[in-house]
Formats: sequence, structure tokens, C-alpha cells
Amino acid sequence: MHAPMHIPATHDLVWYVAYGSNLSRERFRAYLEGGRPVGSRRHYPGGRDASQPRESRVLRLAGRLGFAGTSAVWGGGLAFLDPDGDGEVVARAYLVTFGQFSDVVAQEAHRDGGRDLERGPDGRLGALSRVYDTILELEPRAGVPVMTMTARPGATRPPVAPAAAYLATILAGLADGCGLDAEARVGYLLRARGVAPAWDRAALLALDSARR
Repeated sequence: MHAPMHIPATHDLVWYVAYGSNLSRERFRAYLEGGRPVGSRRHYPGGRDASQPRESRVLRLAGRLGFAGTSAVWGGGLAFLDPDGDGEVVARAYLVTFGQFSDVVAQEAHRDGGRDLERGPDGRLGALSRVYDTILELEPRAGVPVMTMTARPGATRPPVAPAAAYLATILAGLADGCGLDAEARVGYLLRARGVAPAWDRAALLALDSARR
């Protein structure tokens, strides 16, 4: 991480980094265009600007993936990035406007959109939910801000197993250009905090096969 940058203007570009269900480009479109993704309990209103990302690319982030809390959308635990964890997190970065990113955050927080994020007294970008209560500002890429959502560093959350529909969506994202075959996708998820013992290798392989 680095010192917070200035707040981008609405139409300035930023990289939004997703490591959970939004690894799936199909699922992420609902945040821009509106709609109800497969397996989700929620219809998303979409954002002010339904334009598709200018670009997307797969990243590997230092840290560890974990599942905790309870998702009102999927049931079961939610994905979190622990930037201090030992390992590597597979992610997809979307090049969108700051306004689009602000609307994604609002929908993730179950709040009304239509306003850009602002910095609070502590210098952090606000308007977050009680679950994803922090926006991590990662190292910029070619001068473009890089941002993701997670829990506040140091927060202690008991692990909670994710639901089948949520894992299936993440598996779909991991299968889309991330360079991982079925065994590698399953092995990656089994290393995430909260997945085992509720999910084992055989169950995840079956889920991965069923989603195709």
C-alpha cells in the first residue's frame, strides 16, 4: 500500500481489483448494467454509467484469501483479502471510471448510488458497508489508481464457509483466463481460510464441473 492519492474526478480512470465473485466478468456486469446474476438473491440497480470496462487483466496480489461474515446475497461467508497474509491472491482488475467504482462500492454496501466516494477525517475513502469497511489503495499502475474492497486491516473475523452459488461464481471467474486448471482452482480455494472443512477437494471439483 502507499499514501492515499488525491480523489479522482468522476470520469478519471481507476483500476477496480476484484478477488471474489466479481472475478467473473459476467457477474461484474450486473454492477454496471443492473440485473440479477445467476445464483444471487439480489437484483442490482446498476450504476450511472453502464459502459463496459476499458480493459481487464488478471493480477496476483500478495496476501491470502479468506471467507467470513454472512452474505445477504449468497448466504454463507464473504471473500476478504488479507494483504498481510502469507500467500498469493488471484484477482481481476477492471479499468473503469471513478464514478463507476463509486457506484460499485455503493451497491456492495447496499446504499444508494449516484455520488462519488469521499475521504473521511482519517483520510480513507468512505461510504462503505459494515462488512467491506475499507478500500485498500494499492500501488498505482502507470499512474492510474488501483483500489479494492476488504475488511479493515487487523480486523478479526471468525471464518465462515462460503455458499455453493458463491463458490461456483468464483470458480467461473478463476476459469476465465487466470491460467488455472480445475485442480489448481480447487487447490487455490482450499488454501483460503474458511473453505475447509465444510468443503473438500471432491466437493469443490464436483461444483467446478457442474457450473460448466
